[in-house]
Amino acid sequence: MRVVGLHSDVLVATSRVWQTTCTIVRNGDECFVIDSPIFPDELEVLPAILEHAGFTLSGLLATHGDWDHLLGRLAFPGAALGVCETTAARLTADPGVAARELRAFDDEHYVDRATPLSLGQVQALPVPGHCEIGDGELELHPTDGHTADGMAVWVGWARVLVAGDYVSPVEVPAIAEGGSRDAYLATLRRLEPLVDAAAHVVPGHGVVLDGARAAAILREDVNYLAKLPDAELPMARRGAAQRAIHEQNVERVRASA
Repeated sequence: MRVVGLHSDVLVATSRVWQTTCTIVRNGDECFVIDSPIFPDELEVLPAILEHAGFTLSGLLATHGDWDHLLGRLAFPGAALGVCETTAARLTADPGVAARELRAFDDEHYVDRATPLSLGQVQALPVPGHCEIGDGELELHPTDGHTADGMAVWVGWARVLVAGDYVSPVEVPAIAEGGSRDAYLATLRRLEPLVDAAAHVVPGHGVVLDGARAAAILREDVNYLAKLPDAELPMARRGAAQRAIHEQNVERVRASA
């Protein structure tokens, strides 16, 4: 797992699988861990990363309800998990789905874990809204479209946008179950002024982007989605996995027409 510092108050850890990102944000004596890495050894080292940096954990946040973003409690079993209201509703409707999907991943990749995933206490946060941290606050912005739920987190004093599964340099826009092209496009339009103001954008999957590169990817994604089902894949995202996502997007757009 690779860890980089974006600001004296912001660290980003990137998992070895799917380049899944985990963002650690501090203000004063409080700290939130947003999303999560995936492999057990990556999760085990998170507390040591916080201790080395001098960050004191206050709680966990997740940008949306996909299982690969919900594993923070395996690293911090006693921590509360904050999610937007739509994610809380999704998790309440099927509380065991994340654990089942994690087990399926582990079975496929021969991964052993010491304990099963339990989400524990989940706190629903109003979005759009704010989350207090130290003497400041994080801005929470709605991000549906990839799924039916989600939020992006704007760390204003550090000019860092934690975007969730949007604006990725490695993954094309993915319209998953419950998502829609129109909602995805609306989310990108909401994120555009934040991307323009950002020094760094942290996608859910992929390397941290500077504001200019993130803005270029956002424009590519808008163009791709607007042209579905007849869109071509962006030049840098045309591998087999992205073609499979594209085929799923085409099916969903045609089914909704």
